[in-house]
Amino acid sequence: MTSFLVGSRASALARAQVREYLALVREQVPGVTFTQRPILEGGDRDRRSLLSSVSAVSGGSAFSTEQEAALVRGDVDVVVHSLKDLPTANPEGLMLLPPPGREEAQDALCGSTLAGLRKGARVGTGAARRVAQLLAVRPDLEIVPIRGNVPTRLQKLRTMRLDAVVLAVAGLRRLGRDDEITEVLPLDLFPPSPGQGALGIQVREDNRAIRDVLSTVGDAAVDAEVRAERALLAELHGGCSVPVGAYAEMRPDGYITLYAQVTSLDGRRRVSGELLGHGSEPESLGAALAGDLIDQGARSILDAIRPAAAV
Repeated sequence: MTSFLVGSRASALARAQVREYLALVREQVPGVTFTQRPILEGGDRDRRSLLSSVSAVSGGSAFSTEQEAALVRGDVDVVVHSLKDLPTANPEGLMLLPPPGREEAQDALCGSTLAGLRKGARVGTGAARRVAQLLAVRPDLEIVPIRGNVPTRLQKLRTMRLDAVVLAVAGLRRLGRDDEITEVLPLDLFPPSPGQGALGIQVREDNRAIRDVLSTVGDAAVDAEVRAERALLAELHGGCSVPVGAYAEMRPDGYITLYAQVTSLDGRRRVSGELLGHGSEPESLGAALAGDLIDQGARSILDAIRPAAAV
């Protein structure tokens, strides 16, 4: 019997994502066994520092570097990531397979609706994108930096006396905590991190056996969507520590609509755009929309943010 080792972060959400993915694989490829191996990342060990600082120490991403290193060494055969946590460039010798589908990509408020938040309300989030987008819509809010996994942040909603916290709908649903959602935030004002809601299935390029097994569950439409989003992010030279939101949607006619937004950390400057392109060229669509955003001033917004994010 063929057996493979599956790496992921050690959080409850990461384990739930692995279970979700392997359930799909087992339906398509019976007789293959998988053993899960949790891998502790820098962002999981250090939950106090800024993510940009953790990433600088690790030399990569706060939530993917150790898993990618284990994959390169051959300690695991495949890693199941949250795609939004992955840098846009793969380490040499690694590749991404098409995701199996996508959970809802939007962000949600837990604890209150946006309109229901009092003036000066305390809202918890540790993501630069969410901070910027919230302040663009409600400059009166007090943003309280919080980090941790989904249950920890929901707990902080109560222990830190916050009025609301912002979390991804996908993570809440995968953990069965979607009853905590008080409002799903609209995509036009709060576009998510590129790839949010999708799984990042990463393997070694030379591991033909695992690629053949896992190729049965890839969703071509979702793959094109997230490739367009990540191409835009790559063109803007962005990462998880800068406020770039993007969302692509495949239409029945084979074309993709891509919407994106770049916002200053104080919420005072915001540029956005939308383009339509053929699903066979998602990277070209992402690069083209990034160019439009740059023409509107996105580069100056991001250049001003990066020194502050590194502090």
